[in-house]
Amino acid sequence: MVGGYALRYALKHPCVKFATAIARRKLDLSHPKLNQVVHQNFADCSALREVVSSHDAAIFCLGAYTGAVTDAELRTITVDYTVEFARVLHVSSPGAAFSFLSGSGADPSGRSRMPFARYKGEAENALLAAGFPHVYIFRPAYIYPVEPRKEPNFSYRLLRAIYPAFRVIFPNQVIPADDLARAMVDVVVQKTPGRESQVFENRDIRAMIDSLHVTWK
Repeated sequence: MVGGYALRYALKHPCVKFATAIARRKLDLSHPKLNQVVHQNFADCSALREVVSSHDAAIFCLGAYTGAVTDAELRTITVDYTVEFARVLHVSSPGAAFSFLSGSGADPSGRSRMPFARYKGEAENALLAAGFPHVYIFRPAYIYPVEPRKEPNFSYRLLRAIYPAFRVIFPNQVIPADDLARAMVDVVVQKTPGRESQVFENRDIRAMIDSLHVTWK
């Protein structure tokens, strides 16, 4: 969901010369800047070495919902796939910036009782140690889908139903999917000055969005 929005924003961005979309199936999208690559096995990204060469940035949004897969599969998707893609990207484009979709509550210490938090934290640690000059970690809270979709579970159906009130009462616990994607694109294009690596909590992402509304309009 977020990756789709990020790709469409990247294709619109005047500073982006081309974008490569790597997915398990061909996307229903065509654009002069777009290069589509179908790749099935994210446990081995060696075949992507040429594909990801000469790229300035990667926006990594691959993930799975807790409860939708087994615990072992959740760790494989969250940690192993991230580490493998980062390994290949760093070999081919060592100067690339890396924008990573993590999640609120991610625990780099590994002490959390929640598997999702531990695995996201483990993936963050691996990326920060991978050698990229710029790593941007996004930890959104509830990501509002914006466009209607089949929700993955009851919790998401409930949150979507109460979203209008929830965003008023808890503004720093929600972020629209398209706004989140916009921030993930903009940060790697601009390469935010200051620290080489930054972690953006939901409150930080919302602050970024407020400034982006002026930039993108």
